[in-house]
Amino acid sequence: MKKSIIIFYFMLLYALVQLISWGALVIKLQPSRMAMVVGEGAVFVFLLGIGAYFLHRSIRKEDNLHEQQTNFLLSVTHELKSPLAAIKLSLQTIVKRDLDKARQTTLLSNSLKDIERLDDLVENMLLATKIENRSYSFPKEQFNLSELIVKITDRLQIHSCGSAQMIKTQIQPDIMVVGDSFALSSVVTNLIENAIKYSGPCAEVSVNLALENGSAFLRVADKGPGIPDNEKMLIFDKFYRVGDERVRKTKGTGLGLFIVKEVLQNHDADISVKDNVPQGAIFEVTFS
Repeated sequence: MKKSIIIFYFMLLYALVQLISWGALVIKLQPSRMAMVVGEGAVFVFLLGIGAYFLHRSIRKEDNLHEQQTNFLLSVTHELKSPLAAIKLSLQTIVKRDLDKARQTTLLSNSLKDIERLDDLVENMLLATKIENRSYSFPKEQFNLSELIVKITDRLQIHSCGSAQMIKTQIQPDIMVVGDSFALSSVVTNLIENAIKYSGPCAEVSVNLALENGSAFLRVADKGPGIPDNEKMLIFDKFYRVGDERVRKTKGTGLGLFIVKEVLQNHDADISVKDNVPQGAIFEVTFS
């Protein structure tokens, strides 16, 4: 795309040089037409400037889209390879070694978690595509949001820090909402996974669900690096991720928060992002 921008500016410069040279030639041959040449030249330069602005913006937009697609492919590759490598290692260990029942169960359990991680990734990609194509209808019915969140937090719970629980929950029981349970489960999963991902090893993530003024209120807080104020709205754009995917330590597809925003909009729910003191981010969802 840099070559396209260089060619674009070269053509623009060439057009301006030609305009000035031909205008100067006409004025030299017919001095009485100077006012006409200057006036028409000014209009031409104005229109050329407007066209150049929009064309430049289109080129930059195409350049950014290409970069986002490259980052997306890099991140998806990483997200797929990590769980696949872990599953492969676990199964090879079971096949090649004479392990006791408890050790085999542990390895198989870890493999199942990695399979669920792959399933979440695929579901995110499919859901994002359907939402963008407007082919997903969001079938809604009344269901127990409390039970859904408890199920998701139990599945995502991390036990790598001994007996300490990474996810601290305060879930008010039997909170009912009307909505698409599948799409909303993706919302909850993405918010909690993001909090875990950016919090670092053994850092606490809190998930709270309660009724406030008769409406369900979900709060997911982490103790990660936080989100700058100028990016708090950009993070909900599709593929938006800060930095270069090739050097970024924290991986992801850039689809999670895009799905969160789109699903909540289709449920007339609001989401806000706040700073967590002393560090981290808080995502708050209010259902109507």
